[in-house]
Amino acid sequence: MAPPLLTFTDRGIYCPEGDFHIDPWRPVDRALVTHGHSDHARPGMGAYLATEAALPVIRHRLGRIQAEGIAWGEGRRINGVTVSFHPAGHVPGSAQIRVEHRGEVWVVSGDFKTESDGLAEPWEPVACHTFISECTFGLPVFRWEPQADSMARIARWWQANAAEGRLSVLGAYSFGKAQRLMAGLAALGPLPGPILTYPAVEEITAILRAQGYDLPPTARLTPDAPRTALAIVPPAALGSAALDRAGDTEQAFVSGWMAVRGIRRRRGLGLGFTLSDHADWPGLNAAIRATGASRVFVTHGYTAPFRRWLEEQGYDAGIVATGYGTEGEDDP
Repeated sequence: MAPPLLTFTDRGIYCPEGDFHIDPWRPVDRALVTHGHSDHARPGMGAYLATEAALPVIRHRLGRIQAEGIAWGEGRRINGVTVSFHPAGHVPGSAQIRVEHRGEVWVVSGDFKTESDGLAEPWEPVACHTFISECTFGLPVFRWEPQADSMARIARWWQANAAEGRLSVLGAYSFGKAQRLMAGLAALGPLPGPILTYPAVEEITAILRAQGYDLPPTARLTPDAPRTALAIVPPAALGSAALDRAGDTEQAFVSGWMAVRGIRRRRGLGLGFTLSDHADWPGLNAAIRATGASRVFVTHGYTAPFRRWLEEQGYDAGIVATGYGTEGEDDP
């Protein structure tokens, strides 16, 4: 029997034939990277290959690295193995990585969501024999409302705060969620006030704007911010002394975890809105069906119950222990 096309090592997902790793969490010579979040794009690799759309943020976060960009869908031969990158819909530039050798095809999902958010390149199904899927929200209880409904609720909350003279503050991950909020709210029409940001959010926003992503104007949050403004900050900033200096505020958190009251209480989360950059239960199942894969490995998230579910559906399913799932400053 031929060895598997991809194997699982203590450094990351590895292709022995091609001699490369995908999203390694320990230093390796050659890393193929799905996207720029800190649990997937890590420092210390000899060389990086990522989508051209993902590279600016990866370079910003990792500093001086040897890195090359690849176009969407472009086939690249590495030691006789063909790889290509396809949209994952998670954050701008995020990819699923397709690996093919002698007619066998594996796809590594990285992180993904199936609903188009109007900013990230929309997720595309990629046919394969084996699919390595995240399952951050791999329980039936996780079902997202349409993005338009979430944005409308956030806009009404912002409008009400502005009318009462309170600065609205949303905690959201600096890369991806923050910009998705900006773009989604701006798409609703005239805004109650300006959008302000913390430095970490503003830096990523400027990078994406320079790449051509359609984002509304933003400015740095200052203590004299107008009460009609919406401030988007990293979650760690919620309740901080810096926000105390901003005066009367109404603060909320934006996360997929907000969908479940019990989880929200255990994590000490208060007011919030449900919006995730990861697939929900229907999205995970739809994505796996769309690949046509007969074998599925699941990583970070509710791996055990999701694996059992897949086996009940007739899949050859397994769990892969990885270093993913902690994006550094936020929940999904």
